[in-house]
Amino acid sequence: METPLLVKVWDLPLRIFHWLLVAGFLIAYLTEDELLTVHVWAGYLVTGLLIFRIIWGFVGNDYARFSNFVCSPIKSIVYLKDLITLQTQRYLGHNPAGAAMIILLLVSLFATVITGFAVYGADQAAGPLAGIGAANEEIWEEVHEFFANFSLVLVAAHILGVAVESYIHKENLARSMLHGFKKK
Repeated sequence: METPLLVKVWDLPLRIFHWLLVAGFLIAYLTEDELLTVHVWAGYLVTGLLIFRIIWGFVGNDYARFSNFVCSPIKSIVYLKDLITLQTQRYLGHNPAGAAMIILLLVSLFATVITGFAVYGADQAAGPLAGIGAANEEIWEEVHEFFANFSLVLVAAHILGVAVESYIHKENLARSMLHGFKKK
């Protein structure tokens, strides 16, 4: 039996980013007000990771670069329609639906951390937005919670997408995010 050729797709910095982002978001989501210091530091971790990902999207390996996978919304929608029939094209890197998910997650997570800074600044007079004032604290809190919950919904959709793609193409995509390789 012939062994399939493997291609290094997800480099080490991207894989470390991915799993640290999972941990940081999960810790921040689960701690909220009860463990404010832990929540804030997890938020700072997520912020740093998001900044790294934006940079890595321009200077990372081919599969990490935005220019390699960002596509039109129409291409993502067509891909999702094909997914319903289980007839999707296989991609070594991110598929069009995955590309859309990455953009949505980045935007939602950035909105979460920025509004989190606003809440922290309004409530505790601390953090990068310490001078924001308490006048709109409740609004910032509502928007922060909305984006945190929306990000969680996106994470669930991402996990579902990974599971469906793994099934359709008979490859374990979660495992490839651990070791970095996919079948050619």
